[in-house]
Amino acid sequence: MKFFAVLQSLLPQHHLSRAAGWLGHLEGPGWLKTTLIKAFMSSYGISLKDAEIENPEDYPHFNAFFTRALKSDARPLANSRFVMPADGELSQRGPIDAGAMIQAKGRTYTATALLGGDALAAEAFNNGSFATIYLAPRDYHRIHMPTTGTLRRTRYVPGDLFAVNKTTARTVDQLFARNERLVCYFDTANGPLVLVLVGAIIVAGIETVWGGVEAPSPDTIRETCWNDDSAPTFAAGEEVGRFFLGSTVIVLTSEQLSWTAEAGAAVKVKTPLAD
Repeated sequence: MKFFAVLQSLLPQHHLSRAAGWLGHLEGPGWLKTTLIKAFMSSYGISLKDAEIENPEDYPHFNAFFTRALKSDARPLANSRFVMPADGELSQRGPIDAGAMIQAKGRTYTATALLGGDALAAEAFNNGSFATIYLAPRDYHRIHMPTTGTLRRTRYVPGDLFAVNKTTARTVDQLFARNERLVCYFDTANGPLVLVLVGAIIVAGIETVWGGVEAPSPDTIRETCWNDDSAPTFAAGEEVGRFFLGSTVIVLTSEQLSWTAEAGAAVKVKTPLAD
């Protein structure tokens, strides 16, 4: 397992990921694109019965297939204070204990580190809750709001691009606080909330509905802020972004939550997360 992590550290992570993005957007030849999509579906057991586009041949390129939209009735919104922001596995969830969160058994990381060193912002979550949802390649890859909120600020934090899975969570120290990520700050009726979209190797990009594809930067933290007149508000269950290939979403809240889903469970977007 440690060898796997060391090997990744030696790879040109960013170059591989950007190359994957370029290849994923190629629109021809059509037969090659369709063959790749069908092979991917076969390898990961993917069905398109819930997708708006059910025919693999109708996707213009691989990334359109990977970030496919679902039919409007495919994921009904649960009557819950907080709902799942993504399909995937609820790998960890629990209290933020004096600013620290569980990465995996025996490994923790801090809210301050996750937020790119923003200790002042992290204070609001010192005694709150967190949930980590891992998106596998087979999953639906759009991210939705866990509760109604108004976007106030985003913070792009450059970093590594280790794979995000159970193996790296157990072996790479500070994994989520080391990888490239986009931190999104929201005001909600339940207090401040943060969504962290974590990049990973071969993840060709992070895209938001308000800003498009987040441009990578090797060593510069980049912030965008909204005032009261321009800040967009998103309803619970509304789409806010997507991944080009699988990664992880982390939710931070300022309050202790009463969980309705167990750690390790396979979850679907808009199903109950907490009351």
